Amino acid sequence: LVLFISMLFLTLLLLFLALFPGAFNCCTKVSDEIPKGILRRVERFEIQKADVLCHLEAVILYIEGRKFCVSPRIRKVKKLMKKNKHKIPRKKTHGRKQRRTKIIKKKEKKQ
Repeated sequence: LVLFISMLFLTLLLLFLALFPGAFNCCTKVSDEIPKGILRRVERFEIQKADVLCHLEAVILYIEGRKFCVSPRIRKVKKLMKKNKHKIPRKKTHGRKQRRTKIIKKKEKKQ
């Protein structure tokens, strides 16, 4: 009976992890203050929205492989996000390759 219950628990845990992979990467606390020295060393940042998985709105700052969770309402953080929009990880699109092939085709037509 104990073995059955433990196997059932493990199965449910694995199912939960498969369905909600980001559930354990959420910030559970945020800092309302952040020193300027830390802000200067930010390599990239992510915005965590309050939703089903993560119940807290936060900005995740990545500095030297470490992550810091801060409030998105801090004025310095808002300024950093506005200034460094390019540091938000985005999905790569293949638009650039398509554009290059169009340019090459136009050059071939001219010759």
